Amino acid sequence: MVRNKKILVTGGAGFIGSHLCEYLLDQSHQVICLDNFFTGSKENVRHLLKNKRFCLVKHDVEKPYFFKVDEIYNLACPAAPVWYQKDPVKTVRTSVLGAIHALNLAKKLKCRVLQASTSEVYGDPKVHPQKEDYSGNVNPIGRRSCYDEGKRCAETLFFDYWREYGVDIKVARIFNTYGPRMALEDGRVVSNFILQALNNKNITIYGSGSQTRSFQYIDDLILGLTKFMRTEDFTGPVNLGNPKEFTIKELAMKVIELTDSKSKIIYKSLPEDDPRQRQPDILVAKKELHWKPEVSLEDGLKKTINYFKKILK
Repeated sequence: MVRNKKILVTGGAGFIGSHLCEYLLDQSHQVICLDNFFTGSKENVRHLLKNKRFCLVKHDVEKPYFFKVDEIYNLACPAAPVWYQKDPVKTVRTSVLGAIHALNLAKKLKCRVLQASTSEVYGDPKVHPQKEDYSGNVNPIGRRSCYDEGKRCAETLFFDYWREYGVDIKVARIFNTYGPRMALEDGRVVSNFILQALNNKNITIYGSGSQTRSFQYIDDLILGLTKFMRTEDFTGPVNLGNPKEFTIKELAMKVIELTDSKSKIIYKSLPEDDPRQRQPDILVAKKELHWKPEVSLEDGLKKTINYFKKILK
């Protein structure tokens, strides 16, 4: 029987964070949701506000904070290119200072802290699929670097705090995740395609569409994160993603099919440093967490499409 805990989720009003808060409350924990609403939204957690075990606090993780908690999930950071490139300096500050403040609190409280890292630490990979021991192929001075290198630096900090101070850390590398509560304007490929298809607008593919991604439904990710948090004597890093690989063109065609859309596919030039392949090797997650994704792309897309249909009414 897992005891009820007080848990801090930074970035808790974001897409992933709101689902995590909801899941933790369903497990009878107390949850403090910390967010500055730069990319998160109060609407994502409005249905949780009546729960007495839920507390929403507006705060920017660039500044220190203190809450007496048993666990910390550090999710705060803009994750979509349109947002993290809007203010790249803030993106780096959020990643680095946010990691430092989460780690300092965990050190003070002697509690466990999980870093939501990203598959972007692998950059445009030359190894396929990507294993956790691959150090990546990242451009340190490109337009995506504020996010990629910010997250890489956060991982460095987590492992240095673990080695130097004995902080109980977890580092999860999250691959493409989608589902309800994705922001309409975040520019990610799944939400872009669904919105364009539902409005019968041209679906925009950057590049030839042959570049690949692995799409993970939000419920699978939340289960992976919480299982990881419960493991003992395992810091990670660990890949959390769906290893089934699809081309961007295949995704577009599937969205058109599921929405019964009249949209046509058009092509534009590929953005700088956009990775050509992205597929996680999840053998470590299977072994250490006894976890693997269960939701198929078609089933997950249907749920996501239904969500967007409701909010577009």
